[in-house]
Amino acid sequence: MLVILAPGQGAQTPGFLQPWLEDAQSAARLERLSEVAGLDLGHYGTEADAETIRDTRIAQPLLVAAGLLAGLDLVPADALGRVGALAGHSVGELTVAGLSGALTAEEAVQLVRERGEAMAEAAAATPTSMTAVLGGDRDDVLAAIEKQGLTPANDNGPGQIVAAGTVDQLAAFAEEPPARARLIPLSVAGAFHTEHMAPAVSRVDALAATITPQDPATRVISNADGQVVASGADVLARIVAQISRPVRWDLCMETMLELGVTGVLELPPAGTLTGIAKRAMKGVESFALKTPDQLDEARAFVDKHAESTAGDL
Repeated sequence: MLVILAPGQGAQTPGFLQPWLEDAQSAARLERLSEVAGLDLGHYGTEADAETIRDTRIAQPLLVAAGLLAGLDLVPADALGRVGALAGHSVGELTVAGLSGALTAEEAVQLVRERGEAMAEAAAATPTSMTAVLGGDRDDVLAAIEKQGLTPANDNGPGQIVAAGTVDQLAAFAEEPPARARLIPLSVAGAFHTEHMAPAVSRVDALAATITPQDPATRVISNADGQVVASGADVLARIVAQISRPVRWDLCMETMLELGVTGVLELPPAGTLTGIAKRAMKGVESFALKTPDQLDEARAFVDKHAESTAGDL
């Protein structure tokens, strides 16, 4: 069984879209999505520097557009029934919504534009940030996070939890770190997936109310609790609510294993989620799709792992 993964914010690197835009069809698609986003995504994906594309307003639409370009090329809509499930990390859930048919590609980009702007605005209200916690005993890590009033904003499985909150709370956390854990402050200007993002929820919800979602063509695994979501309305509602709620990627991976996953393929800019899968999902093959010259190999990977789901969905 195949699961296709879409990465979240932080996966982007300067110039990562360059090889994809050498294809005329992909370039035309990106031009259409750029018009929807009100951003020159071609420029940001090929010429902009790391600091520029770190901006939440730019990073989020860029990531979703990139995932849609590669995903539509790899697995056409009429072949989605062969894919066992789709799962996106944080903003990657909008990529998944667009690929699954729950939203159109244009609706996904329209929503992510609003999401990026709203989250950046919410982040500007209070000095907040995020710190990755690597290693340590899980209970000790969660207790130390709770002690400082922080939120475990991303639970990415064994040995990787991201704490989020105010700059002062994170400073206190750094002074009393959990035993045997390494702290890595993240280069983000906001405590994403925490109560600090609450103002962004209502803003994105207002736009979501104008969209009529469709039921996805294959299983969609939700960040909220790792559950499979079959209703388009539920997919959309969860994407909106997730802005201020922790990402439970650990539960998403548990669901993949329960479903019988044999292979995971990560869309560009790939590497982060396949790296986590290698540590947490032993025995499951992985493929990180980074450039279009890998497409033939990626399609062979899809064929290998999607065969057992043919006709089941």
